Amino acid sequence: MADIQITNRETLSERKYPLKYFSYQKPNADGNMHNMEAEVYYRPDAVAVLLYDEAQKKFLLTRQFRMPTFLNGNDTGYLLEACAGLIDEGEEPEQSAIREVAEETGLKIQEVVKAGATYTSAGGITEYLHLFVAPYDSSKKHSKTGGLPEEGEDIELIELNFDEARQMLKNQQIKDAKTIMLLQHYFLFC
Repeated sequence: MADIQITNRETLSERKYPLKYFSYQKPNADGNMHNMEAEVYYRPDAVAVLLYDEAQKKFLLTRQFRMPTFLNGNDTGYLLEACAGLIDEGEEPEQSAIREVAEETGLKIQEVVKAGATYTSAGGITEYLHLFVAPYDSSKKHSKTGGLPEEGEDIELIELNFDEARQMLKNQQIKDAKTIMLLQHYFLFC
């Protein structure tokens, strides 16, 4: 483990998840210690799932309102995203992925394939995001909306054909990092 020395820690908020402030010292490349500080948001680990129908050349995505994007220049606050959610205590990432697909889309999938994992914003958030792809059958009837009302979810389901999704990536119309990564993974490796 790195030679990091925490000199002060302070809890700034515990309203939803802990937000903490740290003062610490860490060595630079020459071994000299430097004083540093960081605010760290302890957000739980999460999953994201890209649903695809290879035969019909379609993806199933969600469209949801995201307050932070609204506050940072997204006029509507809505994002086009892969299904995603937090890992519940005691769950394996694969279990969470299957549960989140059911909650957000109403679809019952049986398996997911790991596409990778990443820290979502390593400069300030602890969240580690597990990325998956999973097949679905677009010919079967499914709802146009999803989400759990008790969680305040109001999700619109959007099907895109592969060409539309590729063009949206090229035109930088998809603004959600996990969705960009999953679509790029699918086009490169699947």
